[in-house]
Amino acid sequence: MSIDIKFDGPYAILTLNRPEARNALQFTMIEALSYTLDQVAASSARALIVTGAGPKAFCAGADIKELMDRSLMQQRQGAQLGQRTFDKLAKLAIPSVAVLHGYAFGGGLELAMACTFRIATVQARMGLPEIKLGLIPGYGGTQRLPRLVGEGRALEMVMSGRTVDAIEAERVGLVNRVVAHGEPAELGKSFMSEFIGYSRCASQFSREAVVRGMATTLEAGLEIEADLSTLAYQTDDAVEGMHAFIEKRTPEFKDA
Repeated sequence: MSIDIKFDGPYAILTLNRPEARNALQFTMIEALSYTLDQVAASSARALIVTGAGPKAFCAGADIKELMDRSLMQQRQGAQLGQRTFDKLAKLAIPSVAVLHGYAFGGGLELAMACTFRIATVQARMGLPEIKLGLIPGYGGTQRLPRLVGEGRALEMVMSGRTVDAIEAERVGLVNRVVAHGEPAELGKSFMSEFIGYSRCASQFSREAVVRGMATTLEAGLEIEADLSTLAYQTDDAVEGMHAFIEKRTPEFKDA
């Protein structure tokens, strides 16, 4: 299988499994990824970890040979498939983290940017090199990158195709944290352990408030926050959390 999924307690661990090609994305892999994300959404997992098989790459990008000799409509349909699948990842009810080791280029970085978080080992290298082929990113890179690093830095990366290392990526906000080298799934579990102990309702509302707010004005964003904050107060978990605080005990959230 080019896409492997494993459930380990509260974690779903998704692995791009094509190490002989540095996990380069084929269209069949993207279709399998979409199906696998549906499995994750239907599961009881509380966090998704996305990794790449082998020591050389998270994902080296699209399979270039597969992109050649396609019609105009086929090229557009391919871009829409990638965008639709990565958007499904971005909209999962549970948080996700991409663990970047080795290379994360082109479609691989676009996949990582669709995750809630990104962590990188010091060996990681990333970029959007499509300009070097006379192309531009097509799976969301021109839209998600500026939302992470700002318009100026995004234009520099997209229009030069240059590679950034993990230290620079953390400095500009492309990755959340640089981590020591290790087994990717374990690195992901260690990072995500900070997020899985809280109410799933509150986690989902907080992420929705930030993401929806970033796409609109401050005034409209404050309305979104007020609505979602009000909804959070209506959950059983909020009642439990406040009682536990007053009673000086650890809350027992039920995700309800």
